[in-house]
Amino acid sequence: MDCSIVPTKYPDFFYISTTDFFYPLVDDPYIQGKIGCANVLSDLYSLGVPDCDTMLMILAASRDMDERERDIVTKLMMKGFIDLAHEAGTQVTGGQTVMNPWPIIGGVASAVCKEQDFIRPVNAQPGDIVILTKPLGTQVAVNFHQWEHLNNDHWKNVKDLISHEEVQEAFEIASASMMRLNRVGARLMQKYKAHAATDVTGFGILGHARNLAQNQTRSVHMEIHTLPIIGRTADLPYTSFFKLLDGFSAETSGGLMVCLPSLEAAEAFCQEIKEIEGRSAWIIGSIVAHDGSVSENSARIIDDPTLIKVTTDSF
Repeated sequence: MDCSIVPTKYPDFFYISTTDFFYPLVDDPYIQGKIGCANVLSDLYSLGVPDCDTMLMILAASRDMDERERDIVTKLMMKGFIDLAHEAGTQVTGGQTVMNPWPIIGGVASAVCKEQDFIRPVNAQPGDIVILTKPLGTQVAVNFHQWEHLNNDHWKNVKDLISHEEVQEAFEIASASMMRLNRVGARLMQKYKAHAATDVTGFGILGHARNLAQNQTRSVHMEIHTLPIIGRTADLPYTSFFKLLDGFSAETSGGLMVCLPSLEAAEAFCQEIKEIEGRSAWIIGSIVAHDGSVSENSARIIDDPTLIKVTTDSF
């Protein structure tokens, strides 16, 4: 699933680690550094591990930039990554830097834990309620922002359907979401006895839901009935291009998708996220018994799911 979990030579202790990196998504290299850090840490958080012991940074400086540009951009990406690592209560202790046509930022996050300190993503059961801690639509929001800036053919096809202000609001929500840590969610997974979880990233919400369902020890399906989506990213012609409503639009540094043991636990989890972070989380689905109609565990988005438009006020 999201992390490598390896028994150590010391009895009862496991080494948990994950790695990820990607190219720039936003204009500000400092924010990009933060997004890179949050994205790496989310894999640990999806196991209910709120405390990362150490991080390594994976960095590529762009050889296609001139020396001054490269120096400014690289240092700001590094600063963003390191600052968010400190906010997460950890530190960057090493890494690797290379030259590349495009800048890259990412890293490795690791922790040493006992079995009771993390939640293996395998114990979802019928009756569980599924929640999501961040909205969907980051890929669409980022692309609309880029298209408007470039004034390319994609933008010319949609510019009469969406305003500059709506594009900007969606981009700001996406940026804030991508650089927000899932650390509080990891803590609440422990408090409310989560049965399984994953973070929603490159495979889209349905891709990750299917992966999670297939990883369960019980015969179960996940049914998704609600999609919280950034701004107007769901109701424009390019929605089908990104497969957002089909559940396959890639997300970056997305939310935790958590299976909780009851509706009461799910509601309390969402309420506590709001109280602690001032951010919303949503009940999006449930775990049901495998009915034998297909050969393996899976997930689906129901017909005509509820769409929640996430705005600055409701984010």
